[in-house]
Amino acid sequence: MGRLLCALLPALAVVLSGTAAAQPRLITSPAPLPQDHAHPRVFLAGSIDMGKATDWQAEFVKALGDLDVTILNPRRTDWNPAWKPEASQPHFRKQVEWELSALESADVIVLYLAPGTQSPVSLLEMGLHARSGKLIVLCPPGFWRKGNVDITAERYGIRQVDSMEALTAEVRRRLTSANRPN
Repeated sequence: MGRLLCALLPALAVVLSGTAAAQPRLITSPAPLPQDHAHPRVFLAGSIDMGKATDWQAEFVKALGDLDVTILNPRRTDWNPAWKPEASQPHFRKQVEWELSALESADVIVLYLAPGTQSPVSLLEMGLHARSGKLIVLCPPGFWRKGNVDITAERYGIRQVDSMEALTAEVRRRLTSANRPN
């Protein structure tokens, strides 16, 4: 009993003091989206390419680990590549509907287009949200349609950055800014 009490005391002290450290809430598809909007939401759009792209989302979540935000991540560990990308396929439909709802509810949309990937769905998402003011784009050299991304970003005033560190810094700036998109 004494060891258990010693182990619980630090957690109890945090609860009693009300100074728990901030940390993101991670919602991964297909988990339901929160009904409240008590915390800013960041959607992680970008390269997955049916699991071929590196899991940049996991690293990005770690980089925001001290923020009181909700992170919406479409990359799921239980994705089955045998699911046909057809509207009549229930698992596929649920994924697409989750992503569309999560994008609409996001305050900030991070879009990372990894070199060597094609990411056609991410390009579609960029087009859907180009005028929203929510997008921050990282599209390094080597992405197959970088020219299209650069021209579209320029036309619609989409903020582009040149590194993952700059992407993280810009997200932090937006989340702490009084002018955060609604």
